[in-house]
Amino acid sequence: MQFAAIPGLPETKEKLLNAVKVNHLAHALLFHGPEGSANLTLALALASYLYCEAKTDTDSCGICGSCQRMNKLILPDLSFAFPVVASSKEEEGGEEEKSDVLGNWRKFVLSQPYGNVHDFIYFNGFEKKQLNITKAAARKMIQTLSLMSFEGGYKIMLIWAPEYLHPSAANALLKIIEEPPAKTLFLLVTSQADQLLTTILSRTQKILVRAFTDEEVSTHLVESGQCDPKAAAQIAMLADGNLRNAYRLIDQVEDQTVRQLRDWFRLCATKNLKELFMLSEDFHKADKESQKSLMLAGLNVTREILLKNLDLDQLLRTTEEDRAFITNISKKVLTEDHALQLYQTFNTAHYHLERNGNAKMIFTDLSMEILLMLSKN
Repeated sequence: MQFAAIPGLPETKEKLLNAVKVNHLAHALLFHGPEGSANLTLALALASYLYCEAKTDTDSCGICGSCQRMNKLILPDLSFAFPVVASSKEEEGGEEEKSDVLGNWRKFVLSQPYGNVHDFIYFNGFEKKQLNITKAAARKMIQTLSLMSFEGGYKIMLIWAPEYLHPSAANALLKIIEEPPAKTLFLLVTSQADQLLTTILSRTQKILVRAFTDEEVSTHLVESGQCDPKAAAQIAMLADGNLRNAYRLIDQVEDQTVRQLRDWFRLCATKNLKELFMLSEDFHKADKESQKSLMLAGLNVTREILLKNLDLDQLLRTTEEDRAFITNISKKVLTEDHALQLYQTFNTAHYHLERNGNAKMIFTDLSMEILLMLSKN
């Protein structure tokens, strides 16, 4: 992974490069950015730059032996930790790591560098299983980092989704994160920094990774030959800075969520309880990503309603096809206060889905909230 392969973010790339050049790179970096941001790819690009045998002032060369191995994530001095389903042996303190799990993680990162934990769960078939980074895994990290470097350079431990660290694992890592061996670097990558223990947060230097701009997304899609400029502009608008969503839109994975929302609001407005309950059954049968996608679409539509109510049409991101729906809801159905309430309701529903709440109950409760809201007007 090279910095050049990551769209935009010149200010973050420059900050990392300068830290390397002046030898002020912190021994523990926390790459924190929203879902679909470059938090993981920036960490990998930094690792590539540190290991590169012919680096320039702005990037790794991409062709030396180290870069070639980095492209396959098989450098001996680069180790990874990530949430997995703990086996009974691991729970008892065993340290044996299944090579196929690590191999699958490498395949996942190389195929979906902007994917999230839920993508990883589906990639491995871990649905309905509890994932974490165990104390046994923490001991293995410590053991790995205590060994001499294979090639005399940095030893890097990249911890992906550290919010899944079991408290005992996090506590076991505190000392080595604070006082690591010479030329040892921790790269923590997360989109949920608020879920990390404060003792971990206090021992890291934060690298805040912002979301991509629409221009960065559209330019990347065009230059990489994935779509034409017109389609790229539309996808960038819908992706809202999330490159994961942009890729899903290209692959036509994204459902017609705005249309689903229109139908859902229509049933709520007409108080069609029979069809609403049938719709809740369909929602319950859908996969977790589709359920969350509908909630996120609801959040985006509510944002559009708020902007419309404030006469900020220039900031609207919806397509012309969906603009009539937004206008109708904002002017005739929902007030600004209701829009704020609706935003909070969708956000709460998404939170409960993330934590494996009963999808049918969540959808039904949300439907009743919307129905009551619409009945007040």
